[in-house]
Formats: sequence, structure tokens, C-alpha cells
Amino acid sequence: MNYLKFIQYFYLAFGVFFLYDAFTKYQNNENYIMSIAIAVVAIGMFFFRRHFYNKHKNRQ
Repeated sequence: MNYLKFIQYFYLAFGVFFLYDAFTKYQNNENYIMSIAIAVVAIGMFFFRRHFYNKHKNRQ
């Protein structure tokens, strides 16, 4: 179960990547809404996973 501690940070990395992608698309006047949506979901999953990891860790 130790891998769950690290998996949550992959979501954060994806969120940061898609925020960067949205910024570059915005600079080039391209459609960037989908990149922002993916970034928001990924960052939300980071906090969701973090909450349940801490909840599970405190239970043991």
C-alpha cells in the first residue's frame, strides 16, 4: 500500500502539465478549455486521493 503515497503526486504532475498546456494554447489563440478541465479534474483527484490516503493511514 506504500505505492498509494506516491500515486497521488502523479495527479498533481498531470494537473501542472495541463495548466502549462492551457497557458501555451491561450498564448497561441487556440482552444484551451479542455486542457483547463483536465487540469482541474487532475488536481481535484490529487486532493481526493490525499484525503483518503490520510484517512486510511490514520485507521491503521
